[in-house]
Parts: sequence; C-alpha cells; structure tokens
Amino acid sequence: MNSTELFLAVDGGNSKTDVVLADTDGRVHGFVRGPGSSPQTLGVEAAVKLVDGLVAAALRAAEMPPTVPVARAEVYLSGVDLPLEVEVAAAAIAATGWAQSYRVDNDTFALMRAGTDSPDAVAVVCGAGINCVGRAADGRTARFPALGMIAGDWGGGQHLASLAMWHAARGEDGRGPATALVEAVAAHFGRDTVLEVISGVHLGELPAARLDSLSEVLFAVAAAGDAVARRVVARQASEITAMATVAADRLGLRDLPYEVVLGGGVLRAGHALLNDAIYEGVKAHSSAARLAVVAAPPVVGAGLFALDALGATSAAAAGLRAALATARPQLT
Repeated sequence: MNSTELFLAVDGGNSKTDVVLADTDGRVHGFVRGPGSSPQTLGVEAAVKLVDGLVAAALRAAEMPPTVPVARAEVYLSGVDLPLEVEVAAAAIAATGWAQSYRVDNDTFALMRAGTDSPDAVAVVCGAGINCVGRAADGRTARFPALGMIAGDWGGGQHLASLAMWHAARGEDGRGPATALVEAVAAHFGRDTVLEVISGVHLGELPAARLDSLSEVLFAVAAAGDAVARRVVARQASEITAMATVAADRLGLRDLPYEVVLGGGVLRAGHALLNDAIYEGVKAHSSAARLAVVAAPPVVGAGLFALDALGATSAAAAGLRAALATARPQLT
C-alpha cells in the first residue's frame, strides 16, 4: 500500500445494516445504517439493492461522488451460510461495481474480527438466532449450516422466548412441571393467566411480535432460582459450548491459546447463569482458550478485514476502532 485508499465495510444483519466508508489511515468518512439485508429473508437481489442504496448514502455522507475509486469492499451478511449462498451473493455484489476487489461472507466472521486480532479464533453469535464460525492461522475455517432445527441448531433469543411461552402454558394447565414462568409471562403481558395471553395472541388482541421479548423474562426467572427456567438456560449454555468446542476441534485448536469471541444480544446482556456456564464449559475443553464478549459492532470487523487485505498498519486499525467506537450512524 503506497497511498491512502478508500474501502467499504458492510455488516448486513436481520434487523439492521451498517455501511462504513473509511480509508487505510483509519479515518471514517461515512457511516450509515438502514434496515436488515439478510438474503435469506429478502432474497439476494433485494438484499443487494438495499445495500447498494446504503453505499450510495455513505458516499453522499462523505460528500464524495459515486465514481470515487474504492479499493476494497468487505461485505458480511446474515443468512449467507452455505458455500453456494456465499458464491451467489458474492457474484451479485461484485456486479455492483462498488469497488476494485471484494470479499463476501457470513456476518459471524465480521463479529469474530471485531472481537480479536488473533489468527486462531472461534466466534459464536447468540442473538435472535445462533451461529458459529472459526478460523486457524493457516487459513482454514470451520462453520455450521445455521439453518435452524433442520441443521441441528438449538437456541437463540427467539427460540428461548418460545420455550418460555411453552413452559408457561404447560406449567399453568398441568401438562408440565410448576414454574414461576406462569406468573411472569402473564404479568409481562398485563394478563392474569397464561391462557389469556395465548388467547390474546391467537385472536390478534396482543401483538405476536411481543412474544420475542420473553427471552428476558426467561433469564430473570432463571436468575431467581426457577428450576424449569434454569434448565433451559443450562441447555443454551451447553449448545454454545458445543458449537465453540466442535469448531475448535475441527481446526486443531484445542491445545492452543485461541480466542473465543461471544456476541449477539443474548450474550451481550451478560446473564451470569449463561455466560459463566459457557466459560466453564469451554475452559474444561480447552484450558488455554481465552473468552470475551465483544461490545464492538460487527461492522468494525468488516473494516478491519479491509485494512488487513489492503496492508494497512496496526495504527490504522486502532484508529478505525477508536473512530467507530464514538461514531453515530446516519439513519436512512
């Protein structure tokens, strides 16, 4: 790298998309945020069109023309899980003409890079859903299909919320064990019974979308000592531990001091019952592993990947991290 070059960093999640226009000195010129752009939800064509509009908005925010040379675009999208999905998305994005070179992959890789500089690392995201990827210093990667129950996945905020509702319903009508989730779920919706919640959602009197917020109810009830809720949290911890340790074993990292990066809303919430159990499980498998919950947004990782690819300095990487730690995206 002989002179300062521009790059694009994109993190396209299920609920939001961040696009950053920055340079190889670590300076941020444009930072915009828009709706989710997962190709799994929108389809590839619609997802790329959405990101294309955000790229244009980032250039406008930087007061740069659409024709300004951009050396690199690092694009990480939710729902791009299978190799074929990566290939199709990469071809569609390369056809946009945003940059001179591109890399496209799953957004969990961006989370990983945001959380560590180590070449040996595993990342697990537990937000609305759950996913895990890993990488080794020799370039090998590990990943899972992350396609839900058909792919063997278990957990994530939406799944945990549905289990809170399921156990509350069964606890109230007697099909399942007694649980404090009964009272907590009814109170969460301002109802006297879980049956009233069920009827309200079924008849459209209560928004079904509010069911997703029950994951926090589950954790609160578990923290208060409820056995049913604690079993669900323990299962989630074991699933996250299994993903991380299986990925590490695939890459031959078990006895190395590799990094485990944890992210997503469920893990960032800092629930001690969950996070402590993951720590203990991973350390029992890999005593030299180092675990951390990443606070930086995944778009930071996309930007760091761009700096890596363009041969930028460590000072530039530190500058980019610092700039994005305080930057506020322009909402579109």
